[in-house]
Amino acid sequence: MARDRTSGEDYIAPIRRLLLGILVLCLVGIFLLWRIDSPRVERFRAQIVDAVLPSFDWTMTPVTATVDLFRDFQSYQRIVEQNRELRRELQQMKAWKEAALQLEQENARLLDLNNVRLDPRLTYITGVVLADSGSPFRQSVLLNIGARDGVVDGWAAMDGIGLVGRISGTGRNSSRVILLTDSSSRIPVVVQPSGQRGLVEGDNTPAPYLDFLENTDQVRPGDRVVTSGDGGVFPAGLLVGQVASDPGGRLRVRLSADYERLEFLRVLRHHGRETITEPGEVVGPVFLPTPAPEASDG
Repeated sequence: MARDRTSGEDYIAPIRRLLLGILVLCLVGIFLLWRIDSPRVERFRAQIVDAVLPSFDWTMTPVTATVDLFRDFQSYQRIVEQNRELRRELQQMKAWKEAALQLEQENARLLDLNNVRLDPRLTYITGVVLADSGSPFRQSVLLNIGARDGVVDGWAAMDGIGLVGRISGTGRNSSRVILLTDSSSRIPVVVQPSGQRGLVEGDNTPAPYLDFLENTDQVRPGDRVVTSGDGGVFPAGLLVGQVASDPGGRLRVRLSADYERLEFLRVLRHHGRETITEPGEVVGPVFLPTPAPEASDG
């Protein structure tokens, strides 16, 4: 039995070598045939191609289908990415639409308030912010204007858009501004259009509290908050911000001033309102002329 197995293997090895040699000769012949530059050989190659290719169409069908499937998958991936991008753009458009509606409402309110004019005697002086000495317990900035420029404690400081704070301490060449966010800041304000009066109380957060309102039911988030002028410290009508509500339901004020970029501040020269000491001299009694007595007869 061992001899038969060995004799079978002896026959298989030469046959393999013979087939391999024939395959190599065929490949070399095909290579040489395709490399020969002759019109007759060229016609022969064309005849072989015409005879062989049509019979191989069925073998190319799976390859073509696989390529088409791969291309369709790539197209599907691109469509998925475009869908995600469109969803992101739709979310942005919704946010822009909401912002546009809010701006439209604010613009309508500002148009209603367009006839409001501040006192023409109210002037200002501009100062550069030298340093920000803000801390968890104190919110203030330093300006390069002081007593030599006529700055007085209590004057209002604005950034060109909204109220920033008040002067609290002046030197010859510098002054300190206590911001509205400072815990020691208390500003009398009025909420428009409801006309509710209250106080903006700083608590060292970017959005101070709005307290002591007469009727909170008439106040809505987004209402305009301006100074009321009560107490004669600040002039009336200075923009403070808009009403907002925190997660706990307490009313706050979203300040209009840009506290992240305080570079220049305008200090308003406000010397207070005239106090009336003698009201009788302002509105006095009206005396009508007494008619002369008529002369009696006899």
